[in-house]
Amino acid sequence: MSMNRRGFVRGVGLAAAGVTAAPGSAAAGAQDSKTPGMKVTGVKTILLDTLQPQRKWLFIQLLTDKGLVGLGERPSPAGVTNLKPHIELLNDLCERFVIGRSPFDIEKIWQSMYTSSHDLRHPSLYAIPAFAAIEMACWDLVGKAMNQPVYKLLGGQYNDMLRAYAYLNTQGVWEKPELAGERAVELVKAGNTVCKLDPFTPITGPPKDYPLKTIRHVAKIFRAIRDAVGDELEIGIGTHGQFSTAGAIRVAGILEEFDPYFFEEPVSPENVDEMARVAAHTNIPIATGERLVTKFEFAQVLQKQAAQIIQLDVGQCGGILESKKIAGMAEAHYAMIAPHMYCGPVAVAAALQLDTCSPNFLIQEYNANDLHREILVEPIKFENGFIIPPAGPGLGIELNERVVKRQLSG
Repeated sequence: MSMNRRGFVRGVGLAAAGVTAAPGSAAAGAQDSKTPGMKVTGVKTILLDTLQPQRKWLFIQLLTDKGLVGLGERPSPAGVTNLKPHIELLNDLCERFVIGRSPFDIEKIWQSMYTSSHDLRHPSLYAIPAFAAIEMACWDLVGKAMNQPVYKLLGGQYNDMLRAYAYLNTQGVWEKPELAGERAVELVKAGNTVCKLDPFTPITGPPKDYPLKTIRHVAKIFRAIRDAVGDELEIGIGTHGQFSTAGAIRVAGILEEFDPYFFEEPVSPENVDEMARVAAHTNIPIATGERLVTKFEFAQVLQKQAAQIIQLDVGQCGGILESKKIAGMAEAHYAMIAPHMYCGPVAVAAALQLDTCSPNFLIQEYNANDLHREILVEPIKFENGFIIPPAGPGLGIELNERVVKRQLSG
């Protein structure tokens, strides 16, 4: 655990993280009275071990002179367990741009972080996720001070239920494609209407072409799903920018007959023109966005008609307000948002705030595990393929102090 000493308020423990109050309660009334003149006085970071050895969760707490604590998350890069540079960046940004300021000044704080350091004024997956963590913590403070969930402050609740998609268990499916059909039946029985699978491996390395035999075998897996559940389950093709342009077009041509829900990141996101070329050659909707940051990169995707489903990651692309701007641009292009989720519960809660207030919300990726549920005092409600938006103020979540202490990374 790292702590910035400047302005640290003694006696603020882990239990203060994300504390919420029911609307209309005495605590809620007290929060309302703390709104005027609130200032950020300090920052704490919390690094946690997870159920995956190659993945850690990095949370941030913004402390204030009114006793409220704002919670944010910097999603950890896949496979990276040394997060010291990211913790140092968070502390530095807070020291320079956040401490001593009002958390209500979200746009000013964000623009200051983005524009004041010349070499950081460029979309990157190093600095922008740190901005996002700080920004969502500010929103958590604002929501708690106003005794409202964040989505109520961004246009109000548009969606009462949030459709989510599950992952199809692919263990053994390559050797026995009919297993995919059996597991699809299980997903449907559990209330799911959409699933995704990553059928092509490996997922790393430069763009490649897969042989026809491999593509045809993947088609057998998709056929097994369709034969088992018909149209009761949408199927998303999960990939990670693995294909060459020609290879992606070939895969799309062979899998089109199964009416996939989307073709995710068929080519790497660096070259938007090539993704647009793939989109022009298939009827399968192209999805992308988990590795894009700020409105500027998403603008190119939309302008060049490279994707119709925008998989922005609230914890990586710049935060809640930046995500709302991106969602607005997508709406103007009749594109839908399907936020990415490979993160801890705080970034998930931030994504749900965006989903709830966005009219062009399509679906939320949701791959939560037991720790996602255990670490929250009130777990996010997921029922029959749908998420119920949290109703509490701010991000609407509260960390379980006991579980946080247990999972603290050494």
